[in-house]
Amino acid sequence: MVDQLLTFLGFYIPELICLVLMCLLLMAESAVKEEHGSRDKIITLALGGLFATLICLFQNLGDAPVRIFHNAVTIDPFSTLVKIIMVMGTMGAIWLSRSSKDIYTNLKSEFSIMAVGVLIGGMLLASSNNLLTLYLGLEILSILSYVMSSFKRDESTSSEAGLKYVLYGGLSAGVALFGMSHIYGTLGTIQYVEMIPKIAELQGLSLSIVMISLVLFFAGLGYKISAFPFHMWTPDVYQGAPIPVTAFFSIVPKLAGLAALIRVSLVFGNENSVIATSWVGLLLVVAAMTMTVGNVTAIGQSSVKRLLAFSSIGHVGLMLLGVLVMNADGIRVILFYGIVYMFMTLIAFYITSHLSDMYGTDSYDVFKGLIYKHPVMAIIMVGVLFSLAGLPPFSGFIAKFSVFNIIIAKKYYGIAIVAAINSVISLYYYIKLAKTMIFGQVESEEKVLGFQPINQVVIIALFIPVLFLGIFWEKVMTISANAVIYIK
Repeated sequence: MVDQLLTFLGFYIPELICLVLMCLLLMAESAVKEEHGSRDKIITLALGGLFATLICLFQNLGDAPVRIFHNAVTIDPFSTLVKIIMVMGTMGAIWLSRSSKDIYTNLKSEFSIMAVGVLIGGMLLASSNNLLTLYLGLEILSILSYVMSSFKRDESTSSEAGLKYVLYGGLSAGVALFGMSHIYGTLGTIQYVEMIPKIAELQGLSLSIVMISLVLFFAGLGYKISAFPFHMWTPDVYQGAPIPVTAFFSIVPKLAGLAALIRVSLVFGNENSVIATSWVGLLLVVAAMTMTVGNVTAIGQSSVKRLLAFSSIGHVGLMLLGVLVMNADGIRVILFYGIVYMFMTLIAFYITSHLSDMYGTDSYDVFKGLIYKHPVMAIIMVGVLFSLAGLPPFSGFIAKFSVFNIIIAKKYYGIAIVAAINSVISLYYYIKLAKTMIFGQVESEEKVLGFQPINQVVIIALFIPVLFLGIFWEKVMTISANAVIYIK
């Protein structure tokens, strides 16, 4: 038994590194002395540990799929690639927190600790192979997120954000667990692989119970990825939370939730049954409404953080179309979209954060005439906005084009038209912000302090994939295609 456990742990090295790292960060934080600048060292330790995790994940990317802990967890190329994206997103958020004034100085190291903790939950969620590990991953990811959203405890908006996140999160988790309990009670198992044949045999009352339970179960994952109608918390939490926290929430929890949803969809949507038809119908409606609500509501926003919040909801709707396809092409497209989305999101929040720190607000006004004060940063931000809108030659165009390609191949013409209309709507508010930066009247010639050489280098480095993945995308698409998902 001990030998088997050690064998299992041998496949779980990246998560163990993160767990040890979190413990080390906690011990370092307890011994920190303000006057020695030790908090920077703690952040450096966090980044170093995450870099070690990243190397380990890259080494595991080509390994054969394996099930561990009595089929509770699956380590496959799909989950490994999702974890790589999440680790990179976490590193980007921690680096941003280092220079951000939006997080109190004495809480910067605590942000790193909690970010690693949320990442551990996200990694478990991405590898979950039954309903229990899915719920554990969801709760580990959520509980620390509640604290992170209310980091600015002296400000009412941050406290409100934390309270709303807790209330919505607790309610959705309870509803999801209620649905899971009925799924288990009807099917008699929590293991995905054992559910598939039993779902095909459902009929009568049992079929009705599972169909209703699936809707309840979806509430937990839908809340985490900000899908309609569980998106209400997103704009308020994004606006009230510190910008590094908002950037982190835009990447890690969303990708973890999408990874779990993909795996679940291959279970419930895998057979030509009433359950599969109902699941596809649910995803169709949710994707259409998520895109529409996100993009239409973003138009009237004056806060860039709220704009990016609604924008992220719109992008989730698009990524849900990849889930809807439920085949290797859909998985490939979602993974590529996730990689591109991570880089675009980090850059947008980096630039917004530095401007917000300088002027104390994230309104459109702080972006006015940025092209005259920091032309390189303005050009990069415009490029990111165009990429988010899906314009060539940026990587966002390839990501969106790939989504349209697979849904049209599946003959989902109606949802393709909805997605196209939403892409046009999103173009309006992205260009509106770009216009502000280029044609807006400069109110101050003062340089933005946050755009130090090191930060500009980081932003430029993040922009390189946004630009070049729109031209040389074949290699990354191949990696995404090889990241197969394993449910057996």
